[in-house]
Amino acid sequence: MAGLSDIDAMLGEDDSPGKGVDASYRVTAAELRQFIERIEHLIAEAKDLAEQKKEVFAEAKARGYDTKVMAKLISLRKRNSDDIAEEGAVLEMYMEALGMSVG
Repeated sequence: MAGLSDIDAMLGEDDSPGKGVDASYRVTAAELRQFIERIEHLIAEAKDLAEQKKEVFAEAKARGYDTKVMAKLISLRKRNSDDIAEEGAVLEMYMEALGMSVG
């Protein structure tokens, strides 16, 4: 694994003439580390939130709710009502074309 001085050199931190990259594109190991750590923190938060969501769905399921339908409702609530109506009309038309009962 490369040490910080090696990373600095790879990222253009070597201020020797003719080495490194253009100053406008130069990054420091510390700045890169900050970005990486922030992203890792967000990933950890997302994992925690996903676990909480899973727990809420499990609780709802234990109380008799259909979690697939709940997930569908959540996705529908994010959408525009006109888009939902249009999708419903197309779905109904396709079902009729296939001889499936509607309603």
